[in-house]
Amino acid sequence: MTVKTLYIERSTGECRDGAWVEKLDLEGIGRIVVGTGPGSFAGIRSAIAFAQGFALGGKCEVLGLPSPCAVAAQVYAGAPGASFPLAVVGDARRGKFWIALFEGMKLVCPVFQVDRDLLELRVPMGAKVATPDPERIDALLKEVFVDRYVGGVKPTEAGLKAFAEANPSALAPEPLPIYLNPAVRD
Repeated sequence: MTVKTLYIERSTGECRDGAWVEKLDLEGIGRIVVGTGPGSFAGIRSAIAFAQGFALGGKCEVLGLPSPCAVAAQVYAGAPGASFPLAVVGDARRGKFWIALFEGMKLVCPVFQVDRDLLELRVPMGAKVATPDPERIDALLKEVFVDRYVGGVKPTEAGLKAFAEANPSALAPEPLPIYLNPAVRD
């Protein structure tokens, strides 16, 4: 018996007014897979909160998957059968970047953060590079990685689904947002 699964990816922070919830088909949902970031704090937190709240009433399972997995699935979908090394690089702001490393549909190194001067050194030689943040770092990645840079790829629900189906062991129970920096306290 197949469990009906809902995939939610909100790390880009688009549709901030909550209208995305109204578009969900919630009938018969037995499992929810949510993107855990990194990305928009509000988008990720609202998606996880919705999933956990719905799960309480609907008695369904909630699992998390890092949002770069959706990007990787979408890049690999454009090259069927390929398993080249891939680095998904995002803007962590304040001169820092986050990186997640993949070999095919396998996350080989979870998200980590680096300073700008270490960016090129921390991406393996020969790895292709994609970003969910082309608006902010497209020019830099083109300059640093030249023809290895495949461009901007926004994470989607379809990407989450493709990665989860290809590598279910990557799904984490009780999802938590990926925080790159500790909370600021006064």
